[in-house]
Amino acid sequence: MKTLIVNEIFRSIQGESLYAGFPSLFIRLTGCNLDCSYCDTKYARSGGNEMTYAEIMEVVTKSTPFHHITITGGEPLLQINTSGFMGLLCDKNFRVQVETNGSISLSKVPSAVRKIVDVKTPSSGEDGSFLIENLEFIGKGDEIKFVISDNEDYNYSKIFLEKYRGAFDPETIINFSPVLSRMSAGEIGDRIINDRLIVRLNVQLHALIWPEGEKKTT
Repeated sequence: MKTLIVNEIFRSIQGESLYAGFPSLFIRLTGCNLDCSYCDTKYARSGGNEMTYAEIMEVVTKSTPFHHITITGGEPLLQINTSGFMGLLCDKNFRVQVETNGSISLSKVPSAVRKIVDVKTPSSGEDGSFLIENLEFIGKGDEIKFVISDNEDYNYSKIFLEKYRGAFDPETIINFSPVLSRMSAGEIGDRIINDRLIVRLNVQLHALIWPEGEKKTT
């Protein structure tokens, strides 16, 4: 019987990615192999409940309707059964995306799942953790995200794109995501325009609409 360690399941407004603004069902899995300085979900590193695929699917069914399902963490791909469960969701015709820190192989992620993949920048304390071979599994409609706290992060992201731009699908969406407590969205927006970068300014919508904390419902 296949199981996953689930930290929480809730419905909310998607705050990031191309699906920002749509209602999403979030399935947050427990555990992470990195320790980013700006992490806002440290509670997901431990705890949670072991649930079978069937038990999770029961919650999913009761939570409909929603626009899409977001598998997140922690780092969801640490659990060996995550890819199989995402495949099950896709077989049931759910629209699915996974948020991953880029340090775990994407090779087993079903092709129907949208991948939102971080490349960790220096201020995270985890730069260098990205698996370059993951670029071959990032395709049209998938997204790469750089979380940017300062000028060093911004330049790091620019250099990464210049170096590896030919290694992934040209229609991949590139997100520059400001840590708003450290660098304003306006400052990054100015630099994107001045540097003529074809990237998406990715501001956390949920932080804007619920500054005192994201609204979650079951």
